[in-house]
Amino acid sequence: MFWLLGQGLALILVQFLFSFDAAEELKDAIAKKNHELVYLYNLNLVDNIWKESRPKPPNRPIRVHDLKYAGVDAVSKLSSLRTELLDASASAIVISMLDEIAWLLNLRGGDVPHSPVMYAYLIVEVDGAKLFVDNSKVTPEVSNHLKNAGIKLQSYDAILSDIERLAAQGAELWLDTSSVNAAIVNTYKSACDRFLEKLANKHDRMTEMSGTYNGSSLGLSGVYKSSPISMAKAVKNPSELEGMRNSHLRDAASLAQFWAWLEEEIHKDVKLTEVDVANKLLEFRSEQDGFIDTSFDTISGSGANGAIIHYKPEPESCSVLDPGKLFLLDSGAQYIDGTTDITRTVHFGNPAPREKECFTRVLQVLYLIGFV
Repeated sequence: MFWLLGQGLALILVQFLFSFDAAEELKDAIAKKNHELVYLYNLNLVDNIWKESRPKPPNRPIRVHDLKYAGVDAVSKLSSLRTELLDASASAIVISMLDEIAWLLNLRGGDVPHSPVMYAYLIVEVDGAKLFVDNSKVTPEVSNHLKNAGIKLQSYDAILSDIERLAAQGAELWLDTSSVNAAIVNTYKSACDRFLEKLANKHDRMTEMSGTYNGSSLGLSGVYKSSPISMAKAVKNPSELEGMRNSHLRDAASLAQFWAWLEEEIHKDVKLTEVDVANKLLEFRSEQDGFIDTSFDTISGSGANGAIIHYKPEPESCSVLDPGKLFLLDSGAQYIDGTTDITRTVHFGNPAPREKECFTRVLQVLYLIGFV
């Protein structure tokens, strides 16, 4: 879009909506056209347009993820993380990835459709931790869970002030700039500069810098590395593996019911829309123990609709299933002990030779992947 603009324009960036890396990439890109990136901290022009009509933020209660499913308690996970902090010479780590927060603390939420996470920030220090979250979502059970793990609750909006507090104490923060938003990183950098300048003045060291101040020369600059939680979360423990197997078995049972039902309805010449089919699958899944939600909007596509990426059928515009065409089902579920995602392509009539060939090639590839 930048080549459509003139020269020397100012582009406003709401820092909370971009990771630091993404903001820097954008700044470099627009600089080639002599544009300037203007950061906003306390003002969001979109919010001003919304005014009273803006939808209220999600407010579903947070729940504790039972240890029998998590496999490792939050205290142990935090202890391992603190070992990583010490090894990296970091005072604390700022975590903004919602899945990492949920996994680390053994908590689950309902703020994001199809994902059991809650809007929050987490700061883990060597000797403590703070969860920044809307307190109205915190149940007594969750409050006790956090207290037992040594985690204090803070207002969601207090994250920047706490970043400034840590920098003022000379804390070396571990920041994964690929995920932590630009507001947090820039707040920390600015606060570090103020802290170091104050320290330099106190020790009368400004003259040693020949009139040029470089805060990083005093040693406080932060630790900029990938989050260690991402890799720790990727290695599943026995309880998590068992949960994944069990959730897939239950999901397979619901899909077996679904396919049997659908084949029977097709043979009876019942007219079914793509939405009808998706809703029926949800009904079967809902009967399974531990079912929470779908893991994404079900892609139920008949004929050409199956070729549309992330197709979501709508009641007003969806197609009726045509037995003479391919039918694609891409669907998944969130269970208490695991997440599923399956894709199947079926035909209830006589597929064309080309359709048979394509289906066979895909099947062969999937078979061979099993030996990798």
